[in-house]
Amino acid sequence: MDLEEFLEHVNSGKTIHFPSEAQELCDEFLREATRIKMKLNCEYHTEEEIQEIMAELTGQEVNKTLNLIPPFHTDCGKNIHIGENVFINSNCTMQDQGGIYIGNDVLIGHNVCLLTLNHDFEIEKRAELHPSPIHIKNKVWIGSNATILPGVTIGEGAIVAAGAVVTKDVDAKSIVGGVPAKLIKKIE
Repeated sequence: MDLEEFLEHVNSGKTIHFPSEAQELCDEFLREATRIKMKLNCEYHTEEEIQEIMAELTGQEVNKTLNLIPPFHTDCGKNIHIGENVFINSNCTMQDQGGIYIGNDVLIGHNVCLLTLNHDFEIEKRAELHPSPIHIKNKVWIGSNATILPGVTIGEGAIVAAGAVVTKDVDAKSIVGGVPAKLIKKIE
């Protein structure tokens, strides 16, 4: 299984069985991401250097409007897709095997976790992983320490309050907060 086959597998929502070729590739991507993250997180870099390192991590070109403040964490990196004018504050974690799609003009606060994998509920299958993408639409603001769970879409212009745990889709132009996150109000 190569990268293209892996991405096709996880992007179609297929389970990552343990053991399997897909799981072995996850381990390989983890080792590569760890090497690249060490380079990113353990010394000073200019914005341009950070963009180059993120391009190496994701395996795709990263636009010159990305503003990322290290440290940054991921256990894969190959299924992160970042739009234009995106700001990612320090200590963000992206578990991206299931796919993370970030639109334009997005603000992501300190310590935000974007998680795209769930373990199986059955005890005998607990090591198996179920990927599901996160979609963050344009002009979203995600507050510090928020956690976005697998399969969630954050609608355009929405705000996720600091510390929220988002377990289901968020409508456009809405503010959500709490654990689990609930609608606080609509934005006009």
